[in-house]
Amino acid sequence: MLDPKFVIENKEFIIEKMSGRGLKLDLTEFTELSGKKRLLQQRLEDLRFQKNKASELIGRSRKEGTDAVPLIEEMRKVGEDIDRLEEDIKDHDAGLRNILLRLPNIPHDSVPPGTGSADNIEIRRVGTRPDFSFEVQPHWEVGRRLGILDFERAAKIVGSRFVVYMGAGAKLERALINFFLDVHTSRGYKEVLPPFIANRDSLTGTGNLPKFEKDLFKLKGRPWYLIPTAEVPLTNLYREEILDGGTLPLRFVAYTPCFRSEAGSYGKDIRGLIRQHQFNKVELMVYSQPEKSLDELEKMTRDAGEVLQRLGLHHRLVALCSGDLGFASAKTYDLEVWMPHQKTFREISSISDCWDFQARRSGIRFRREPKAKPEFAHTLNGSGVAVGRTVSALLETCQQADGSVLIPEALRPYMGGLDRIQ
Repeated sequence: MLDPKFVIENKEFIIEKMSGRGLKLDLTEFTELSGKKRLLQQRLEDLRFQKNKASELIGRSRKEGTDAVPLIEEMRKVGEDIDRLEEDIKDHDAGLRNILLRLPNIPHDSVPPGTGSADNIEIRRVGTRPDFSFEVQPHWEVGRRLGILDFERAAKIVGSRFVVYMGAGAKLERALINFFLDVHTSRGYKEVLPPFIANRDSLTGTGNLPKFEKDLFKLKGRPWYLIPTAEVPLTNLYREEILDGGTLPLRFVAYTPCFRSEAGSYGKDIRGLIRQHQFNKVELMVYSQPEKSLDELEKMTRDAGEVLQRLGLHHRLVALCSGDLGFASAKTYDLEVWMPHQKTFREISSISDCWDFQARRSGIRFRREPKAKPEFAHTLNGSGVAVGRTVSALLETCQQADGSVLIPEALRPYMGGLDRIQ
């Protein structure tokens, strides 16, 4: 959430920044509500001052034995006016917050301008693009032929956009999860196993609610949602808390399943593992002091890329333009892995610096010194990385002419020494 004072004092700047996101912003309602609240607040302060002065007079009258009843009655009415004003101010605060909750974050000055993915900037490529002497098969065909991916039985169990991993496929998924967790914990991230369900406050804090409710799975009859990413529980670990600034940065890593309705995406990536309603992911999360958050973003990006390098997967790093940023992000890098069958790069990790946007929504603050004024922390999150998409990239990249799939050396200890699936 943006700072309401900053929005009022920098309206033209906010409007310009939001236009870079492709959003035509009208702050008229926000400005009017702020003005009305300011008048109400001034009136409230006047009445409180009047009541305080009257209290002194009433006390003096009682000591002197003079009649204070008329003044007491007058102050009773003033008290009622104060109560009404306080309720009115609460209503105005709720209206202002409701507007702010629907405004995305401001792009950082270093974010390239643009309207969509075509304007994203490639930073670098890592590894060598694989070369094949045979026709490359899509990962869903490789998985079906090896008997390790079963989309048909998943559809029978629940519906489309789900998969059953079988045999070595299930072992491969589990191996990748453990491999990712081990790599990241060795890099200083503390492992967390959070709940896979979150309440409305948690999803509001991260920016998923209220704007993106259609993208979530809500539990019927409960005030809970299935999490779309571990970012949600990890960001809410310290909601409404004040952290010791000396402990920052706090770095966490978590494996969770993720659940997404993929609203509006029907017709895209229907086949395979790319766009599932349920998928596994290892997530990185950092709480940072403001002046260090961009450095943390670079570290997270390197750490997420390291697992792809160890697996020998050709990938590239892309800086997202302003028009392609996520709702809560001030700056984002995407890691995109090469998919040989599609002959294109596909996103496998998105690493974002949310600045103080989520911290304001969630009340996450820190003190630099024990008696210092609390400041909002910066929060960062990123995939470290998406497991199903890694499986799809491995099945396509490591497939052999005889139909088998080689297991990368870094992953073989997690596969019980298995060097190929056949």
